[in-house]
Amino acid sequence: MDYKKLADMLFPNITKPVSYYEDTVFPKRNLSAGAKVTRLAPSPTGFIHLGNLYGAFVDERLAHQSNGVFILRIEDTDEKRKVEGAVETIISSLAFFDLKFDEGAGIDGETGDYGPYFQSNRAEIYQTVAKHLIEMGRAYPCFCSEEELEKIREQQLAENVNTGYYGKWAVHRDLTLEEVQKHLENNESFVIRFKSMGNPEDNFEIDDAIRGRLSMQVNFQDIVLLKANGIPTYHFAHVVDDHLMKVTHVVRGEEWLSTLPIHYELFTTLGWDLPVYCHTAHLMKIDNGVKRKLSKRKDPELGLEYYMKLGYHPAAVREYLMTILNSNFEEWRIQNPDSNIEDFPFSLDKMSNSGALFDLDKLNDISKNVLAKIPAEEIYDFLLKWAREYKNEIVELLTEYKDSVIKLLSVGRNLDKPRKDLVYCEQIFEFINYFFDDYFEIVDKYPENINEEEAKKILKAYLETYDHNDDQTQWFEKIKVIATENGYAAKPKDFKKNPDMYKGHVGDVSTVIRIAIVGKSSSPDLWEIQQIMGENKVRERVQKLI
Repeated sequence: MDYKKLADMLFPNITKPVSYYEDTVFPKRNLSAGAKVTRLAPSPTGFIHLGNLYGAFVDERLAHQSNGVFILRIEDTDEKRKVEGAVETIISSLAFFDLKFDEGAGIDGETGDYGPYFQSNRAEIYQTVAKHLIEMGRAYPCFCSEEELEKIREQQLAENVNTGYYGKWAVHRDLTLEEVQKHLENNESFVIRFKSMGNPEDNFEIDDAIRGRLSMQVNFQDIVLLKANGIPTYHFAHVVDDHLMKVTHVVRGEEWLSTLPIHYELFTTLGWDLPVYCHTAHLMKIDNGVKRKLSKRKDPELGLEYYMKLGYHPAAVREYLMTILNSNFEEWRIQNPDSNIEDFPFSLDKMSNSGALFDLDKLNDISKNVLAKIPAEEIYDFLLKWAREYKNEIVELLTEYKDSVIKLLSVGRNLDKPRKDLVYCEQIFEFINYFFDDYFEIVDKYPENINEEEAKKILKAYLETYDHNDDQTQWFEKIKVIATENGYAAKPKDFKKNPDMYKGHVGDVSTVIRIAIVGKSSSPDLWEIQQIMGENKVRERVQKLI
């Protein structure tokens, strides 16, 4: 077989050698020793999930911790799965979580010298490599129709053998030049298949940076490299792009482990260095006591939109994901409570290979700790930005009462043990919405020992003695007086010692006042809240409840 003639017959318009792309278009990167090049390569299917973000943080840390390069590549070669607007969703979602790419796809264009970064725009490059494989005698055209392929599958099932295109089932593997020419003259469409040399009885070994040494069955399938439209399959595009973009580490989910033999054979056949493969574990959750994989169908928290709509701060999500990415992160954080997360020495060998357990409650706890360290002004800015995207009806309120909102967010945050009750934007607004008359409502009931008439009596006494100029001590002393004059203990411990002597204690009295002003039985420091609200609003709220 004259493979050069076959290659020219199939690709007459491809004239450049592979070396042109390797050396001229995509030369060796000028990076320092040890620098890693990583890529996030999502498909525009309309759904970007936590697993993408989980892997992206691994990519980002490997690259930026080593002074390397982090790339965003869009794997959009599957026309059937492409969703309108999905690319914009991917890019905006990753931007929301503060992932910074050094080069790659963007909404307003591409950045970097190793593009195009949309695979659909790299057809000529893939065809050049496919032609090269044909010249090597390691790829060939296959003219099988869908009906013929279906018959092959049916026969394989009947004989109880591996399904696929290989061995005696690869009916077009050894066509002569004349036979190929005849198919072409008949205008038959064709795909380009890889001519595998693998024996299904053989294994190969490869090191995975997370899973260690792996022994796997070699690839023996003649997989499709180029589809009939000249666009590559994922397997082929991945190998070509990672080689030409000089990717050193490929981070992807364990569901791709089964494809590793294909990629291994392609890399070795082309004489290219393999990247370091890093197969991450599935994200798991505990469901009714059973550990299972997070599911797109069952678990809304798998989608990134879930966290964006609720308004989780990217720093909180990053902090939490790092706890499940590296087993030693929490210990490091305890020893370095105020250090930047980027100072943490991230390591692949500290990653789990048996399923990373995702816990929403733990994310919320970590979010409280992270937000407690972020200045109130920054939280306000984040809240306003979130509102513009997801809750436009409160933007005007947040803007008009900016100073008051910042003060509300600041209450109790400057103490030795700062308040830790802010989790995400939706919850933060619910936490402070009592300030706005349109959102104010009485949520909680009075203490069980206080009825409506008793409450009115307490509130009237409060209005009579209320002086907005009182400091915190003077203010609380007046509440104690109201309590004792109405039969309540001035101290909770006094009531506990002699419950029959009192109606209740001062805490019950202050709860009635708190409900009148904020609508809830618990809140941050009430005196501070009143100072922010102003005297008129405080009096109006109490009078209205009376």
